Amino acid sequence: MKSISGTEVAKLPIDKNDRSIKTKNRFKIFLTKLSRSKTGSIGLLIVLTLFVMAIFAPWIAPFNPGKIDTTQMLVPPFWSDGGSMAHILGTDNLGRDILSRIIYGSRISLVVGILSVLVAGAIGVVFGLISGYYGGMVDNIIMRLVDAFLSVPTILFCIVFLTVLDPGIPTLVIVIGVTSWVLYARMIRSETLSLREREYVKAARTMGVSNFQIIKRHILPNVTSSIIVISTLSVASTIITESSLSFLGLGIQPPIVSWGIMLSEGKEYVATSWWLATFPGVAITVTVLGIIFFGEWLRDLLDPRSQGTNS
Repeated sequence: MKSISGTEVAKLPIDKNDRSIKTKNRFKIFLTKLSRSKTGSIGLLIVLTLFVMAIFAPWIAPFNPGKIDTTQMLVPPFWSDGGSMAHILGTDNLGRDILSRIIYGSRISLVVGILSVLVAGAIGVVFGLISGYYGGMVDNIIMRLVDAFLSVPTILFCIVFLTVLDPGIPTLVIVIGVTSWVLYARMIRSETLSLREREYVKAARTMGVSNFQIIKRHILPNVTSSIIVISTLSVASTIITESSLSFLGLGIQPPIVSWGIMLSEGKEYVATSWWLATFPGVAITVTVLGIIFFGEWLRDLLDPRSQGTNS
């Protein structure tokens, strides 16, 4: 009987049905674990709702968020005296529909949150990999830079930069991203320090594989799950940062709709028209909690130490 060499085995065609079956099984396992976690399911539901609101805002929102109607100023929610079913959550001091503005505001939260996390992640992952893999003087320089950033709250860094630069979405994304990369750098450095001592990394180094290829093929794939978890949780903090800066007038500028701007405009009417600031605040709170719930569940799912106990 003729034996098959390792090279010939590698050349054998891969059954596409096996791939599809494995993919389906993984998806079933994912859904099963998600259904067993109440917080994970609630978090995912909130995140999906946020995406649907942001993507389909022009079709979901009952009114143009910037349309001013002086005949409908400060209309309370429909369940209050003087409320109207036409404006379910009421209107603001210019007669603009609160619900429509909240729906459109979800777009800014997602855009700024995701893009800022991409910028911060790109910077932090690169610095973390370099610091953890090479060590020595390079590690000391990067870690001292990280300590410098950690010594000052991110919001203060953003305020300083935004008072000098022109406000806007691109500026806000870059500023938040550049000031939020340290979390990625510290986490990835920690894992890289451990991974570089593994046998397969030492073997690759002995065989003459370049440092870039070792980082690319052996270290980066093993820290991907951590990057995903950190990025998910960072979106929540970024949304809070964006809302805070917009509330202070340093972030998103009118006529663009932002939950932070709505809070800022409603603070003058808290005593008489509570809904102006309450509903944007509720939107921020629910969104942040939903992302945190889903991120925490995702962390437990991707943590190898919890694979046997996660349910």
